Amino acid sequence: MPVYDVDSPHPDPILHNKLKSHIDLLTADVDHLTEHFDGSRFSYSTQALPVNVLLDTLVRPYGETDETERKTCVKWVHDPSRAVPHVVVGKTTHTGGQWADNPVKASWDIGALSYAGMLSLPGYSFEEYYHSVHGERAPFYLRPTRRDVAGYLARYPDMVGIADAIYSDQVISGISRCGDGFYVASHGLTCKHLVLASGTFTKLVPPRLLLQPLMELRPPTPVASKEPLLVVGSGFTAADVILSAPRDQKIIHIYKWAPSTNPSPLRACHQDSYPEYAAVYRKMKLAALASKKAKAEGRRPSAQQSSSQLELMRDWNASYEGLPNTAITDVDSHGDYAMVTFQTADKPPFQRKVGSFAYVVGRRGSFDHLDPILRQEVCPDAADWTNVTGATLRERMSEDTEIVPGVFITGSLTGDSLIRFAYGACAYAAGRIMAQQTQRPDGEEQSLTRKVSERNGRAYAPAMNGLQGHEVRFFPQHRLPLDRRKSEICVQSS
Repeated sequence: MPVYDVDSPHPDPILHNKLKSHIDLLTADVDHLTEHFDGSRFSYSTQALPVNVLLDTLVRPYGETDETERKTCVKWVHDPSRAVPHVVVGKTTHTGGQWADNPVKASWDIGALSYAGMLSLPGYSFEEYYHSVHGERAPFYLRPTRRDVAGYLARYPDMVGIADAIYSDQVISGISRCGDGFYVASHGLTCKHLVLASGTFTKLVPPRLLLQPLMELRPPTPVASKEPLLVVGSGFTAADVILSAPRDQKIIHIYKWAPSTNPSPLRACHQDSYPEYAAVYRKMKLAALASKKAKAEGRRPSAQQSSSQLELMRDWNASYEGLPNTAITDVDSHGDYAMVTFQTADKPPFQRKVGSFAYVVGRRGSFDHLDPILRQEVCPDAADWTNVTGATLRERMSEDTEIVPGVFITGSLTGDSLIRFAYGACAYAAGRIMAQQTQRPDGEEQSLTRKVSERNGRAYAPAMNGLQGHEVRFFPQHRLPLDRRKSEICVQSS
């Protein structure tokens, strides 16, 4: 359980003074502790929910820039007297949620958006895992590969002694209310509380009917195909597919381009921190500018010159064709290839032969594991049941992570998709569940509390997107940036 370490005080004296007389973070008053954050001289995240920001700043007070001291203001203590019997059920073959899955066949060697320190969980750090696998200490400011993150999360339960409560490779369905608890029909389980951490990344957004024949083509492979790979999408997953393709693979890339109204999340990638994503975005921008110029001059865009080291690893001029704001109007399938007709604005349609296809315009979650009545409680808008995003429950989450009696949400369902921001909602749920097991003598529940009606008029923050949460924060003697993803759960996860 997380406990504030008064001997390792937080650099914010106001927060320290509030906490030093109440160190149990599972029974803390979040609103009282965070009410000064908006006006603080310390730069707290305004993009994450207060409960998540609180635990994050206590666990890592100096964020990603503290690569040497690794200061923390939290001690993790074991108290068996407060333990609650529980099971964690996950869909993937081992723990890790979307990190354990690879639905778009992207390279396992692509770096995570987060630095290694932002991916650690209590009791067994990523640095310990890295040293055990690679035989050396993790470099400063390491963006670990997807392979290493997945390996770390898979090993974590055994290393901290919780593996006996985790059941992987399970598909849960038919969760309904039963008396004062819940019944899981698929597994014959009953439980008092339900914690949903099923995430918002469990399935790819499917293509429209016209594009379905393209799904029959072979997926991208490590060996270049004679015919081009068609990639549809403008975000990180589309970039991952492009970066994972063989260097001599011809790529046709369709993407939305509206930088002033709906920019690609790749735009936030700085050349120094995320050179590979910055390179893809640069090519998208050059293609968009060339297309605009060609439209004005009435000719096809000319080839662009590359200069960065990363860009020189691929002959972009010969292998990459960016088609911003282009629609597919017809698909003529021929078995192992297809003739695809494209239309860009008021230009004449044109065709390309395509040998493989990746439709990567986003991922969504689903509540189809809940029975209709409970699903209606959790998510009143039926249109969102199979189209769950970080925004679906965000406003309700800003009021309480116990979104309906007995049901809590954590992870990306809260709208904060970074591992570093998962601590808060988990601590809140744990505090409430433990409190209901052992109430105070006066009958009052003793748990981490939030008085939303007294939040001084603070509006809820929109769900995070792209690189949000990796921003640089400032403390007196430190400068900092920050992480992405997670799907951990009690009773049902991705």
